[in-house]
Amino acid sequence: MILQNWWYTTLLGIDEPMCPPLRGDIEADVVIVGAGAAGLSAAYALKDTGLKVVVLERNICGGSSSGKSAGFLTPDSELELSQLIRRFGKQGARDLWSVATRGVELMAQRIQEHAIPCDLQVQDSLFLGLGESGWKDVQEEVTSRESLGFQQECLTQSELAGVIGSSSYSGGVRYGGTYGVDALMYCQGMKRVLLDHGIQIFEASEVLKLEDHRATTHLGSVRAAQILVCADKLPRSLTPYADNAYHAQTFLSISEPLSDTEVQAIFPSGRFQCWDSELVYSYFRLTGDNRMLLGGGDMLTTFSKNDIHSAWVIDKVIRKFHHRIPAGRSVKFVQFWPGRIDTTRDLLPTIVHEPEHPWLHLVLGCVGLPWATFCGDFVARQATNDPTASDDHLYHYFRPDRRFLIPIWMERVLTKKVVFSLNNGWAKYYQHDVSKES
Repeated sequence: MILQNWWYTTLLGIDEPMCPPLRGDIEADVVIVGAGAAGLSAAYALKDTGLKVVVLERNICGGSSSGKSAGFLTPDSELELSQLIRRFGKQGARDLWSVATRGVELMAQRIQEHAIPCDLQVQDSLFLGLGESGWKDVQEEVTSRESLGFQQECLTQSELAGVIGSSSYSGGVRYGGTYGVDALMYCQGMKRVLLDHGIQIFEASEVLKLEDHRATTHLGSVRAAQILVCADKLPRSLTPYADNAYHAQTFLSISEPLSDTEVQAIFPSGRFQCWDSELVYSYFRLTGDNRMLLGGGDMLTTFSKNDIHSAWVIDKVIRKFHHRIPAGRSVKFVQFWPGRIDTTRDLLPTIVHEPEHPWLHLVLGCVGLPWATFCGDFVARQATNDPTASDDHLYHYFRPDRRFLIPIWMERVLTKKVVFSLNNGWAKYYQHDVSKES
């Protein structure tokens, strides 16, 4: 396989020139740091306000985590609905599920309204259980969805054979309203929309310093009334809140185009975006040109200090796919690429707005495009006192001082990897933030 991000290949031949870097010192009403899903969503929320908005991006729009992602537009990310109910109760789970659901809706609406060419695929979500514990997870998810009045279909092992052509899974839960997308093409399309609305975008303009109301790059600076930081992998030199974010390594691969016969064998009743119940799970879906997109990772490398560029991790994921999906054994994967996603100790985003620095807003650790899209939109509305904003209660879930099992300072003793793993496991499987009666 070739070590190369497939999404960059899809940019070849399109007429989307890079925006030049910032040169000199300028002023704005709002400066947005980062042009991934969150930063672009923040800019979009401000495009008709009459405010002067400037976006600074260290790479190209979508050039970091967003443009390396699998492009799953689903409310599910790292936390299943049943886990949210256990931790936050039904109302809290409904609040948080609505965040991700709204993120899906925002992305789909913008793509459709502006005819952004980004391979938008209508694909139902299919959560697949492995073994007895996986079937239990599926049943818990179905029960949780029913308790909140959601629509879904529970599939047994035998029923799945007619859905994905495999008997390797013990069951599954299917629901709609979800999509697949080429996220890098989406970000580049959003760039064009924003430029057409008068928003200034400077690529190749990494912010090196945030001081008072000024964001400084290597060639210039922007002074603004409000600064919205929506970038991933922030250095601590920009903000001490960078310590709240962790970087999980995952891998993606893309196949050669499949024949109609191969597609029909793998998805006999329609296309789905799928993921399984393993702790380090595998996930797969089809692109519009019938390529299989497959991702996953390994416990040993997910939180390794150094990036892994060898194919051995994705090779293991591919072998699992071939074993579990007999109809897919002929699928040949031709490219792979690693990426690091930002996350937090409990897998929920962190949004910072300190009273001491009312002009500064930070979005950290968004796992998944929908979460990032909503959070960018949210901070933009909150920062500009949008009179239609009625969801400021969501700060409660995303505040940086929310409850964790082990504090950050323990990293000096236990290491960051261990602190993350313990907090993550506790939040995912045991933590209760409301009484059981709630």
